[in-house]
Amino acid sequence: MLDRNVQNLKEIPQLSKLYRKQVIKALPGVAGKRVIDDPPIAYRVEGVHVDPEHLAAYCQAVGFRLGNEVPVTYPYALAFPLAVKVMDSPGFPFPAMGIVHLSNKIEQFRPLHVEDTFTIDVHAENLRSHRKGLVLDMITSIYVEGILVWQQTSAFLGPKAHFSSSTPADVQVRPEAARFLPQPEKPAPGVTAMATLRFNPEAVKTYAAASGDKNPIHTSRLGAKAFGFPNTIAHGMFTHAKMLTAFEGRLPDAVRVQADFYKPVILPATTALFKQKEGSGWNAQLRQAKNVEKLHVAVNVEPAH
Repeated sequence: MLDRNVQNLKEIPQLSKLYRKQVIKALPGVAGKRVIDDPPIAYRVEGVHVDPEHLAAYCQAVGFRLGNEVPVTYPYALAFPLAVKVMDSPGFPFPAMGIVHLSNKIEQFRPLHVEDTFTIDVHAENLRSHRKGLVLDMITSIYVEGILVWQQTSAFLGPKAHFSSSTPADVQVRPEAARFLPQPEKPAPGVTAMATLRFNPEAVKTYAAASGDKNPIHTSRLGAKAFGFPNTIAHGMFTHAKMLTAFEGRLPDAVRVQADFYKPVILPATTALFKQKEGSGWNAQLRQAKNVEKLHVAVNVEPAH
């Protein structure tokens, strides 16, 4: 097992500063040679409190009701700057700019509340191959009084990245990356969507401001085109969180929420939300409204044991 270098930070870093550094590092010859292995560094911040104004802005942007209980996806936005800081570390195996969020899993072991005091740990692990590059899991863990209450695994793809001669053999032989969920079949003929969700540039910019994730592919048409998109795209975690508003008030206290991201939601977009009961949980799909063959996001929600 990798012996990680855990660095304690006084506060969660500013995302805007980290993004500026990543833009500079994306320039040819600036980043230098990368180590293609599991990153050895981890970051920890203790004494983290929820800023009620930040939470209110997030809830308003997504459509969650504002209350004492924190939405299950909110900690992603709260801790995301720490994930970007891991991406900014010298041992990260591929550039942060251009990374693709493939899949996400959240395990919440009890509800999180505004008055809680968090310790947040973030590190990356399980570097493995993918048909389009290399995939790495970003692990975010949140503790209250030393007890793990929320944990997330985010699978990020580094397009066109590849192992080097210095990559350890045990890393190179790991199983190839796979999605977290089976690919869902399209809705049967006659099955109608439970809701229509619309995404436009203004809504995405509002989410970007609330979450702090102002990656140019979401906020700038030129930035999106630089990465091969015809227009700006919605954040994967924005579309995912928007889908979960359909479950609000019905999630168990201990819950596992998994998502696979397929086709990006190119703005503006009208999407159709399909949901069905599956055992003790639910499956949901976000598809293009005019062409349900086009799948954007697949989600599974179930009790966490």
